[in-house]
Amino acid sequence: MKGSTKSALLGAAFLMATSAIGPGFITQTTVFTQQLLTSFGFVILVSIILDIAAQLNVWRIIAVTEMRAQDLANNLLPGMGYVLAILIVAGGLVFNIGNVAGAGLGMNVIYPFDTDPGRPVMGAAISAAIALLIFWIKEAGVAMDWFAKILGFIMIALTLYVAISSQPPVGEAIYRSFVPVSIDTTAIVTLVGGTVGGYISFAGAHRLLDAGIKGEQQLPQVTRSSVSAILLASLMRILLFMAALGVVTHGGVLNSKNPAASVFQIAAGDAGYKIFGIVLWSAAITSVVGSAYTSISFLRTLHPVFDKYQRLITTLFILISMGIFAFLRQGAVQWLVVAGALNGLILPLSLALLLAAVFKKKLMGDYKHPVWLAVAGWIVVVIMSIMGATAILSLTLNA
Repeated sequence: MKGSTKSALLGAAFLMATSAIGPGFITQTTVFTQQLLTSFGFVILVSIILDIAAQLNVWRIIAVTEMRAQDLANNLLPGMGYVLAILIVAGGLVFNIGNVAGAGLGMNVIYPFDTDPGRPVMGAAISAAIALLIFWIKEAGVAMDWFAKILGFIMIALTLYVAISSQPPVGEAIYRSFVPVSIDTTAIVTLVGGTVGGYISFAGAHRLLDAGIKGEQQLPQVTRSSVSAILLASLMRILLFMAALGVVTHGGVLNSKNPAASVFQIAAGDAGYKIFGIVLWSAAITSVVGSAYTSISFLRTLHPVFDKYQRLITTLFILISMGIFAFLRQGAVQWLVVAGALNGLILPLSLALLLAAVFKKKLMGDYKHPVWLAVAGWIVVVIMSIMGATAILSLTLNA
């Protein structure tokens, strides 16, 4: 395997994983750990299984058809690609507002650029400028791959340190991952939606198409890359879970306004708080890049103008996200909750469309999609549809 191909495969895995690991990912993991304690391990285990089933189907089908998801949807059902693109871009924009806000919060922890920590507009603006720089570099794809890999490794290493420092009950967590005290379907929907929902699952798949890694002959590499992406995101989830679990089980009281920051500070003192800033900023800025890249990739083939002015439109996407946050009265957390719910609901639709394409010979050629994988994909569609409806109903009744 050529070095450039290997780098692109790893870069695609990190792009998808770091797109998933954003401010909402960190906050949700901490909050659910506080609520479910060791039983949250079961939620993580179920979500990993559902994530892999969804991701394998999405990446393999896109690789074989050599089409982006919106083009495949249009070929399957004329006009559906436009509907899917609108949903993905809308969800990506809402999510990106929270990502920009999270980048500002993280930067403000590292160095206080803003006098009001609750409104880190300056930190968010600097972070947005860094994201734009990535897209305006001549070899933007290569730069994006390296950016995701470097910050991905930094996040995992620093969170591992904090997880060890918090001394979690590892044995009990493993046991309850298989024998939970309670099961929270809302938590499962949130985790799956936040890992492979909306634009996230397509981030790496579309990146591989741009890198020329496509076709049935590339399926072994595509499969490994797709599973690696889920395992990377899941590793970060598990480390955050362990860090928070150790703090909570040892009597630590988390700040309701910023529970994740409390975990890092209680576990590792002032140094831990600075580590939290680095992890949060890394998670947020890579999600800004992943969200912008993938959202615009859904527009590129719908009209020539989107492809011709890709960098300019990507710039506008990030600037609009930044502008909305700057004038936003509502907190970033509320936006992240809305985006997580939207992305969780988009997943069954997008995955069902791709699975339906498996039966179209004009799209798949002589390729035979594994029956077990298709069945697993449809199970994810059914489970996420039912759980998503249940979660929305529960949130509505509790509002």
